[in-house]
Amino acid sequence: MMGKIALVTGGSKGIGFAIARGLAQQGANIVIVARDPKQLEAARHQIQSQSGKKVWAFAFDLADIKAISGHFGNIVAQTQGVDILVNCAGTTLRKRAEDITLEEWNRVIEMNLTSVLVMCQAFCQYRNQVGGGGKIINIGSLMCHAARPTTAAYASAKGGLIMLTKTLAVEWARYNINVNAIGPGYIATELTAALQADKDFNRWVLSKTPLGRWGHPEDLVGAAILLASKAGDFITGQIIYVDGGWLALL
Repeated sequence: MMGKIALVTGGSKGIGFAIARGLAQQGANIVIVARDPKQLEAARHQIQSQSGKKVWAFAFDLADIKAISGHFGNIVAQTQGVDILVNCAGTTLRKRAEDITLEEWNRVIEMNLTSVLVMCQAFCQYRNQVGGGGKIINIGSLMCHAARPTTAAYASAKGGLIMLTKTLAVEWARYNINVNAIGPGYIATELTAALQADKDFNRWVLSKTPLGRWGHPEDLVGAAILLASKAGDFITGQIIYVDGGWLALL
């Protein structure tokens, strides 16, 4: 990965930050994208100081679907290229299906699925211009495989993400673009802090996870390195679940 440039959305914290830092430690220069400029700058400084690699930070909201292509073009112009795309940015909504408003539904679908499509399209168009293929990694969820109550919008988006990953892998193989996904189990981040604090929910998670703990964002780095590197050149259209054994348990 030495000398490659990896763009990681949602790269200022949590899973996105861990993957960005992990790729940098393997020799990639990094572009991180998120909404909060202060968090982005703190993440940029930390990754750069720990890895010695070049790190760029771009603040914009991926919920603004129509602006994504322009932002991607700006990133390419300022960095001179993107070789690896990691789509990690997302949002969730915990609400029973009968109570979800159309506005809420659209927000979750657009952020977790539509924005990924548009980012992938921009990446594909750029890589076709410069040649040489590329790597796309989409961050899925256990909800790519199954659902639980209050996850209708999120599970629908993540289920769609897996079929998008497979379809792009099939269509873009001719461009030598590998498209894969990582499905995290329950990972301890800011977004799941309330769930971790819920004693009953925490007990349920631990009972369902053979390794007996919540995952850490750093647990996903190995899979990301595999899929982003030459070691993953013959892997495409796959989802690797990093879940502590969750899906293996009957």
